[in-house]
Amino acid sequence: MKNTDEKLALSLTAETTELIPFLPYLLLDLWELGSDPEVMVSFAKKHLHISKDTKILDLACGKGAVSVNLAKNLGVKVKGIDLMPEFIESAKQKAKEFDVDDLCEFLIDDVNKAVSTEAGYDCVVFGAAGVDVLGGPAEALKKLKATVKPGGYILIDEAYLPDDSSGENVKSKAEYITHSKWMQLFQDNGLRLVEEQNASEELDFDEESKNIALRANELAAKHPEKRTIFESYVKSQLDECEDLENNIVGVTWMLRFV
Repeated sequence: MKNTDEKLALSLTAETTELIPFLPYLLLDLWELGSDPEVMVSFAKKHLHISKDTKILDLACGKGAVSVNLAKNLGVKVKGIDLMPEFIESAKQKAKEFDVDDLCEFLIDDVNKAVSTEAGYDCVVFGAAGVDVLGGPAEALKKLKATVKPGGYILIDEAYLPDDSSGENVKSKAEYITHSKWMQLFQDNGLRLVEEQNASEELDFDEESKNIALRANELAAKHPEKRTIFESYVKSQLDECEDLENNIVGVTWMLRFV
């Protein structure tokens, strides 16, 4: 069983916990850490019944890109939770910058603990952190479902294998299941698929990859004894990008607890 640091490293495609202290610098130039806030906001606008009492929980919220955009565009209260103090501080700064700090609350905590205490939300967001962080696909769905009220929604960013794929060409170390297996898991857990949008086939990771590589080189110059782990992180990012372009399908799902 993976410990908290191992799960955190996994969620950010780091191959070793030794890299954790350096992740904020490696990801310094990125605000959106995987999820597309525009898609999340679009789904929420279309399906949520928005009122002054609407509450959204954003687990593994990163630097708050989805939380802040939901608060700004929907005028709803959002609680974001992440284990990285630097990410939470960035999220708070962004909330002030977008003038939604009165709607956003950001806390440092382990999402595996949060899912056992947070409940009664209209919607929970789990964006691009990887379901393995919550114990795998089936366990993740159960934990996310427990945080929303009956009739509530789950907004999740994930990736799946095409149904005709064995996954043997996947380069990243994360484990992926097929689209049909996901559909069965939704059904088994009393979740109805409300809307689905695959990531654009014209994804462009060049700028992000260049920025991460630049930061990795800067860190390697300061910490030459750790050059190997920085280079390994850059490679893991490139492998994930190649997988998304060729081997797996990135997707945003909106599910309803029925």
